[in-house]
Amino acid sequence: MLKVERLAKIYPTAAGPLAVLKEVSFDLLAGASLAIVGPSGSGKTTLLGLCAGLDRPSSGTVTLAGESIGVMDEDARARVRNEHVGFVFQNFQLIPTLTAVENVLVPVELRGESGPEIEAEARSLLTRVGLGSRVDHYPVQLSGGEQQRVALARAFINRPKILFCDEPTGNLDGDTAHAMVDLIFGLNREKGTTLVLVTHDPELARKCQRMIRLRSGGVVEDTARE
Repeated sequence: MLKVERLAKIYPTAAGPLAVLKEVSFDLLAGASLAIVGPSGSGKTTLLGLCAGLDRPSSGTVTLAGESIGVMDEDARARVRNEHVGFVFQNFQLIPTLTAVENVLVPVELRGESGPEIEAEARSLLTRVGLGSRVDHYPVQLSGGEQQRVALARAFINRPKILFCDEPTGNLDGDTAHAMVDLIFGLNREKGTTLVLVTHDPELARKCQRMIRLRSGGVVEDTARE
């Protein structure tokens, strides 16, 4: 499902080139789960964004669902994201003027799709994440945990082959974070979706089948759970 080969990302700075990622390589089978961990500034979010096609690498390759996305332009990467990828951001990124169900429907509307069946699926996903009674509420009327649940439902509306999560519990309190973890892995099992997540939470990382640890932009540990 995902193959990364000698991936590097370098940013120009006033002090000279800054290598955020250095020769990172790994592959992930369909349906597997991977945690990317490491200290702040180690390149975790940069790696996640490159794998999801949100940015292009300076060198190396990313192959997602059989397509080499590292060499694509933005329009082509947007197509791949829309067809194959779900993404849950740490800061939710909901549209404040849209209701919960309208936010969930955004990805399919970007594909030019609409209709009662799709809206019914969006409402079903919101029910699945415990928001069946809040579908017509706006983000400002929802708690942080509820907004994160909307974001999770939105990530699954396109039936993605792979789900990327950037610190999905980072802005949540303990009880809400546990509930979100259960939802992520529950939906992962139900849908058969490949899961890649960035986290500082050791408990969340241990739930994944595999863990990659980054330090200073490079892989220092790559372990599989027995």
